[in-house]
Amino acid sequence: MSARGAAAPYRLVSGLLPPVGRVVLDDAQRAVADAVAQPGHGPLLVLAGPGTGKTTTLVEAVGGRVEAGTPPDRILTLTFSRRAAQELRDRIASRLGRTVEAQSAWTFHAFAYALAGETRPPEDLGRPLRLLSGPEQDVVVRDLLLGDRSDGLRDWPEDLAVALGTRGFADEVRTLMSRARGFGLEPPDLARMAAEAGARADWRAAARFLDNYLVVLDSLGALDYAELVHRAVVLAESAQGRAALRARYDLVVVDEYQDTDPAQERLLAAIAGDGRDLVVVGDPDQSIYSFRGAEVRGLLDFRSRFRTAAGEPAEVATLRVSRRAGTELLAASRAVARRMPVAGGGLIDALRQHRALVPAESTPAGDIDVWTFPSRSAQLDAVADVLRRAHLDDHLPWSQMAVLVRSGVRSLPYLRRVLGAAGVPVEVAADELPLAREPAVAPLLLALRVVSDPGLLTQEAAAELLLSPLGGMDASGLRRLGRLLREEERGPVGSPLPRASAELVREVLSEPERLVALDPDVVGPAARLASLLQEAATVSSSGGSAYDVLWALWDG
Repeated sequence: MSARGAAAPYRLVSGLLPPVGRVVLDDAQRAVADAVAQPGHGPLLVLAGPGTGKTTTLVEAVGGRVEAGTPPDRILTLTFSRRAAQELRDRIASRLGRTVEAQSAWTFHAFAYALAGETRPPEDLGRPLRLLSGPEQDVVVRDLLLGDRSDGLRDWPEDLAVALGTRGFADEVRTLMSRARGFGLEPPDLARMAAEAGARADWRAAARFLDNYLVVLDSLGALDYAELVHRAVVLAESAQGRAALRARYDLVVVDEYQDTDPAQERLLAAIAGDGRDLVVVGDPDQSIYSFRGAEVRGLLDFRSRFRTAAGEPAEVATLRVSRRAGTELLAASRAVARRMPVAGGGLIDALRQHRALVPAESTPAGDIDVWTFPSRSAQLDAVADVLRRAHLDDHLPWSQMAVLVRSGVRSLPYLRRVLGAAGVPVEVAADELPLAREPAVAPLLLALRVVSDPGLLTQEAAAELLLSPLGGMDASGLRRLGRLLREEERGPVGSPLPRASAELVREVLSEPERLVALDPDVVGPAARLASLLQEAATVSSSGGSAYDVLWALWDG
């Protein structure tokens, strides 16, 4: 369609993905890909260390199976993170040279969500299935625990009275409920275990709490992640669900199998047990999610739990050529791996072979430096310095650097602040931090709490607000402000010493009139933040909701 004076019309045409050349596989990778390409191969465990090309092998195996005649929508590929699932989808599409109608790779939770959605009652089909995020679940659990405490502890033992209001105890209760649902335990099962363990009052109380928690979830029309997988398992293990799923898929492929928990293993057994075609890839030395319920025993006992149709233990293959690490890096990592106990039914020899990695040809040897520091701040300053030097002196792009931390929730906010102040750009994976801990959100929530309860404006809270985007200060500016306030309070010789700068900074955020006569270049950010908090407090005192206060803070 066109008209005089109009721009030239556009025409939409279908396009193809750019062709991808065949990758070169080593002998072990080719053996796995060729075995998977043949229908009826049964269960197969692939032990693959870091950098051995396991994802490439999986993609080639799926591509070979499709070329052998299996439709792509009859192959189920599962992994453990959204990013890994997206990478698998992209690489499978590139390998096939086309997109496919059905989703080719899922996370376990996404697949469980799809299963749960298929079996919802007709009256619920118009409403999306709601999943509680981690922070939302934490709020529900803590509210229920505080309710138990106000109700006279309910069934909780007296020695836990103080703990009921703490975040640590709430985390322990969440973990217990998640593990219980992972093993398929109902509240009566947990109560029976409490009795069998010698009348454990805490377990008995936890059983009642789990029952109450599940009722609350039903009232909210929501599920947490453990309950989501549990319901998917119940569906898959039913006679009708098992038959439907096995009729739907001819091949199931699982990446990072060492991170499965008992519920996910049961889900796999329902879909691909009894000698059906199942390929799992993993490395027991990389099992790091036990705090989330993952059990490496699932991988170590795979051969006995997933047997062939004839009842024989599953086959095992190992990938041993590392394309990521050279001789120096492999020597260090293998020295650590050798200290780990070798255990697993029928896997001892295979595990030893799997740990004996060799570098691919032309792989740089690599180097390792081990540094120790007297404090966390010194450590992070050194990390920032190393990153800056690599970028400025060695011209290494920021995108090719990574910093690994032990705990995302505890370490990332401080690390991000230190690196940002040092001029190092930081990008954090979206699923590493709960929303309430995101740098753009946490200061707003802290300011909201301070507005609602001025007693929460501690020295630490004042510094955190000033160093956030709401305050706009950096660490040196905060120190200058503290020094200026101490000088302003200092009296004649012989007078008492001025108070600590942190306390003076906290006070002026509540009494901004004290800043009027001071150097605006130094106190400007603090004056603006104090004014912003006062404006938000005015909105709150005039009847505004938390929503209104947050908007006042955001607009300010």
